[in-house]
Amino acid sequence: SETGQGFIYNNGTSKHQTFKGVYIHFVVNNMAEERVIRVGTRKSQLALIQTNSVIQMLKTLDPTLKFETVPMTTTGDQILDSALSKIGEKSLFTKELETALLKKQVDFVVHSLKDLPTSLPDGLLIGCVCRRDNPYDAVVMHPKHRGKTLNDLPAGSVIGTSSLRRAAQIKRMYPQYTIENIRGNLNTRFQKLSEQNVYDAIILAVAGLERMGWHEWISQVLSPDECMYAVSQGAMSVECRADDEATLQLLHRIHDHDSTITCVAERAFLRKLEGGCSVPVSAFTEISKHQLNMRGGVFSIDGSQAVLLSTAVDLEHPPHDVPSLSSFVGIFCQTATKRHHYVSALAAGERLAEDMIAEGAESILTEAKSAATIAVIEEYEKKLQQQKEQVNLWSSGEPAATLTGDSSGDGTQ
Repeated sequence: SETGQGFIYNNGTSKHQTFKGVYIHFVVNNMAEERVIRVGTRKSQLALIQTNSVIQMLKTLDPTLKFETVPMTTTGDQILDSALSKIGEKSLFTKELETALLKKQVDFVVHSLKDLPTSLPDGLLIGCVCRRDNPYDAVVMHPKHRGKTLNDLPAGSVIGTSSLRRAAQIKRMYPQYTIENIRGNLNTRFQKLSEQNVYDAIILAVAGLERMGWHEWISQVLSPDECMYAVSQGAMSVECRADDEATLQLLHRIHDHDSTITCVAERAFLRKLEGGCSVPVSAFTEISKHQLNMRGGVFSIDGSQAVLLSTAVDLEHPPHDVPSLSSFVGIFCQTATKRHHYVSALAAGERLAEDMIAEGAESILTEAKSAATIAVIEEYEKKLQQQKEQVNLWSSGEPAATLTGDSSGDGTQ
């Protein structure tokens, strides 16, 4: 221009500038401005399927979103030669993922909600709970027993499970069978079932089998009378940073209210009992209209003792004033207008736990925790002895076996 001044016009994809009468056109590099959402996940096939499922739900709602998956190996994935209850560590399948979240290496992490402890690290919360899939347990038979149910197996049959909860309930219902530990991802467990000829059947979560596309392997779905499920079983959740408002708003779009409310009740129940994978605690929760019906179970390790109780609550009428909390047992309240539902569910879970403690659940849990502590110590001593033997083998020049298994394990399904 005559004054020597220029101007810039930005239409979002390109800029036009004139300077001293010279017209200049250049393209803006929008790629640097695009946000790529980094999603943390475990490396197992099932974990990746679950993570991709959440990503697909979000992309269906907004195709412009960009994602990058960040697979990681957790402590629970690395230790496959011990029962979960003998490891003595909470957050077995979440610690490494949560560390990455806190360091802002990822934006959110997809979990099976039953893997998440009821107390989360400071600064993190469960941003949403997706619509809950089938929460029940399934029986997968050895090929020689295809078409049968547990009732059809001969006495002395071996049932494989890594869960104290499943083991206790199966022992209680079917005392004629032997329960053996089985660890590994779903692929590994199927291989052990079909090739080792040790197990007559194994017990797995229906949700995990269905997500893998293995519906045809389900011989029997166990009813709540046979085996109540684990707290939050069948629910996928997304964990994020508590101060990440952009991610919380994004997750609101795949939040399922009823699934969230049942999980709040179950997690409150578990937290009050101070339970975890080291004690056999189970639940069964349904919502009918505005009423939440919940049943809980606490079992001894051998299944010989049990406390089973039920409760119900009207979600629209919480038992006390509604506090202005933003999260309940670690789960973010995505629907502020229904915060009273969260309060009612929390109260129901805690009340059920208190009633069960009054009926003798505490003594059962104390004994179970004591047995778990002893098992942890024995497992630690066993590992020390294995390490000593390995050192001796190395000293003698002989090859040593490894102490851990397939790092892609999915120990909780």
